[in-house]
Amino acid sequence: MLQWLQQLYSSASTDALRLGAWLVLLAAIFIPIERYYSGRPQKILRRNFNADLGYYAINGFVLSLLLALPFSAVAWLTHRLASSSYYSWLAEVPLYIRFVAAVIVGELGAYWGHRLMHQVAFLWRFHSIHHSAEEMDWLVNTRAHPLDMAFTRLCGLIPVYLLGLAQPMGNRLDVVPMLYAVTGVIWSYFIHANVRWRFGWMEWLISTPGFHHWHHMKIGAADTVKNYAAIFPWIDKLFGTLYLPRDAWPARYGIDEPTPRGLARQLLKPFCRT
Repeated sequence: MLQWLQQLYSSASTDALRLGAWLVLLAAIFIPIERYYSGRPQKILRRNFNADLGYYAINGFVLSLLLALPFSAVAWLTHRLASSSYYSWLAEVPLYIRFVAAVIVGELGAYWGHRLMHQVAFLWRFHSIHHSAEEMDWLVNTRAHPLDMAFTRLCGLIPVYLLGLAQPMGNRLDVVPMLYAVTGVIWSYFIHANVRWRFGWMEWLISTPGFHHWHHMKIGAADTVKNYAAIFPWIDKLFGTLYLPRDAWPARYGIDEPTPRGLARQLLKPFCRT
């Protein structure tokens, strides 16, 4: 028992150091950028900034626990159902090709997972917390219920595992899922940032804050939501949900439905009947 507690404490301490280091790095990157290239005037310590820090910590500790068992089950299942020759062939494919394929496949899955979060009432209970933000900056990326974030990650990564693009041999460490996850997380911080950067013709290929902020626009009807993709706007174009005006910017962010104050009450809200 004592040894188990020591291992748990060591793991928690390592996670805390990792999360703290990432937070310092992200703040060092995005706070100066938002200060000098801000999309709209806004304080660094805006409303709900502390709550979003809480979400950052909670998701940092909880998310890996929520995802470990489903991913292990998917990896185990696919390697028993698929042909071993298929995985042997994939293992010989260059890493960069598998990475690019994994990002495309994963983003297609994440797109539909994200879209379901808006269109299925039960899932929206969790996702509405993320959309309750009335001011946008890099840290809004962390404002998400752990089950919301876990669902979207599963929708993105499960197709990657099912197609053998992650850990094709099953018995060796593979960096493809890690690279895809890190790429997606970093880009998610960027597209939530309070900056007006535009990429010209390239923003039809890769997402920008100008693209994603329209997704957070305060609207009245769920079927008018656009821009579900996290990295590739062309996915929204493919499925008819792209909205990217050249010069305009959302007037307001947030949702009409009430969101309780306080981190604990927000985490419990999806489980409460209204």
